[in-house]
Amino acid sequence: MTQPLPLAVSIGDPAGVGPELILEAWSRRDELGLPPFIVCGGGSVLQDAARKLGISFPDELMVTTEGEAGYTPGMPTREGAHLARSSLAHAVTMARDGSAAGVVTAPVAKSAIFAVDDTFVGQTEFCADATDVARENAVMLLAGPSLRTVPMTVHCALADVPSRLSQKLIVERTRIVARAMHTDFGKTEPRIAIAGLNPHAGEDGRMGREEIDIIAPAIAQLRAEGIDATGPHPADTLFAPHKRDSYDVAIAMYHDQALVPLKALDFDEGVNVTLGLPIVRTSPDHGTAFDIAGRGIARPSAMIAAIRMAGEIAVRRAAVA
Repeated sequence: MTQPLPLAVSIGDPAGVGPELILEAWSRRDELGLPPFIVCGGGSVLQDAARKLGISFPDELMVTTEGEAGYTPGMPTREGAHLARSSLAHAVTMARDGSAAGVVTAPVAKSAIFAVDDTFVGQTEFCADATDVARENAVMLLAGPSLRTVPMTVHCALADVPSRLSQKLIVERTRIVARAMHTDFGKTEPRIAIAGLNPHAGEDGRMGREEIDIIAPAIAQLRAEGIDATGPHPADTLFAPHKRDSYDVAIAMYHDQALVPLKALDFDEGVNVTLGLPIVRTSPDHGTAFDIAGRGIARPSAMIAAIRMAGEIAVRRAAVA
């Protein structure tokens, strides 16, 4: 199977590490066998970044004309926020209209874009809105060489997690995960391990009843539907080496329960994949890193992994379409 169309890569915040990571990924595309990609806007930013880093700008790198900004590494600007948003919008449009195989989004500063667009919540929500998918059905998967994991709740206070959990939420999001494991990762019968919320998975209700009242009934419903879901598993042992071989993806109940093990194991190669969208969307699982932008020390591994994974998912989706 071949990659018939290029990926659309958004430039992210031009004051962050996105431009240099994109250039590094492009320079190594043949060596690493990466799929072809186009950068959406920011041609002058990429040229300036290449000049600052002391590398030759690759003339063969295709860059669309949507949006420009000054290159001010480490110093975000309103102009840069406008570019980040327009680049993201154009990349999603290319994927939607069939001119790109998928979208890879470089990191943005949410607060910077919010300052120029007060409807902006995040890139995941933007992609969901732009593809007519309810935000709650855009599911965040973190994937690396050692682990795939999904947080049921994401950007909320830890104190709010119990009230946000429900049997309906767990069932609906796990269904999306199960479908994606098949269409996007080639797992025909995915094994899904679901973590408990409380220490020791509640220890039969002595440390909380969420496992008894919410999580276990959700797992029973999923199993009745033919989904190979197990749990609730104590989270303190679920990510141990001997446990990771027993499942294809782990469902966590909150943000850090999923991201701490992923970043401990696969920090430099972690990829954020948005499941449940009609388009492919991946992103490196790190931020803008304004503090090291433009210094040539940012590691490109996660960006390279995000480009590679987007290409692989696009090929698998085409094969099962």
